[in-house]
Amino acid sequence: MTVPNDRSGREDADDDRSGGGTDAAADAYVPSQRRLDRERHKRVRARRATAVAALSTLATGAVLYLIVVNAPGWPRTKETFFDGQYAREAFPKVLEGLWLNVRLLLVCGVAVLVLGMLIAVARTLRGPVFFPLRVLAAAYTDFFRGLPLIINLMIVVLGVPALRLQGVTVDPVLLGGTALTLTYSAYVAEVFRAGIESVHPSQRAAARSLGLTNRQALRHVVLPQAVRRQVPPLLNDLVSLQKDTGLVSIGGAVDAVRAADIIVGRSLNYTPYIVAGLLFVALTIPMTRFTDWVTARMDRQRTQGGTI
Repeated sequence: MTVPNDRSGREDADDDRSGGGTDAAADAYVPSQRRLDRERHKRVRARRATAVAALSTLATGAVLYLIVVNAPGWPRTKETFFDGQYAREAFPKVLEGLWLNVRLLLVCGVAVLVLGMLIAVARTLRGPVFFPLRVLAAAYTDFFRGLPLIINLMIVVLGVPALRLQGVTVDPVLLGGTALTLTYSAYVAEVFRAGIESVHPSQRAAARSLGLTNRQALRHVVLPQAVRRQVPPLLNDLVSLQKDTGLVSIGGAVDAVRAADIIVGRSLNYTPYIVAGLLFVALTIPMTRFTDWVTARMDRQRTQGGTI
C-alpha cells in the first residue's frame, strides 16, 4: 500500500485554495462604465454646488458689510455697540453670569419634562371619574400657554414676595425658575399629549389583550412610542427655554443679561449686550445642531421602518 506524501498533499490543497481565490476574485462585482460615469458626474456636481454656495455666501457677506460700514451712523454705532475695550471688560463677568443660566436650564429642563409629562397623562386619562383632573389639566395648559412669559415672571418674582408668606422663598432665582417651569411645562405637556394621541389605539388594545393593565399599557407601550416620536419638538422647547432663562434678570438675579446690564448702566456703552447675546448664541447653536441631527436620524429610521 502506498502512503501519500504529506508535502504533495499540502501543495495540492494550496493549489486548490489559490484556484478558489482566483475564481472568487473573478466573480467579484465590477461596476459598469456607465455607473462609474454617473458617480463621477455626481461628484463633479457636488463640488460645483459647494463652490457656487461658497461664492454666493462670500458675495452676500461682502455686500452686507459694505452696506453697514458705509451707513452714515456706522462710526457712532461701532463705538456704542462694538467697542473692543468694553467687550474685554464685560466678557468674564457676563461669562460668570451665564453659568447661572446654564444651571437654570438644567434644573428647569428636568422639572418641565416631569411636570409636562404628568399634565399630558392627566389629560389623556379615560373614564368619567377622571373628568375633574382632565379639566384642571386643560385649564392649566390653556392659561399658561396664553399668559405671556414676561408677565408670568413679573407676577411670580414680584408678587410672591409681596405676600410675605411664611416659609416661601423670595430668592429671585428660585422664583424665576418656578415661573419658567410653569410656562414651559404647559407647552411641553401639549407636545407629550400629541405624542400619546399619535399612538394607534391598536397598540393599547394589543397590550390589553396580553394581560397588561391600563397603567402598564400606558407605561410600557404607549409612552415609549410617544416620547420617541416627540424628541425633536421637545429639544426645540429646551432650546427656547435656554434663551428665556435670561428673563430672570428682571427680578434682580445676576445672570448673563443682568451682568451686562450692570456694565451698561455704568459705562453707557451697549457692547456688553452684544457679548451676552453672542454667548447665548454660542450656547444655543450646539443644541440646535443636535436637534437637527436627531430629527434627521429619526426621519431616516422612520423611512426605513426602524421607528414605530
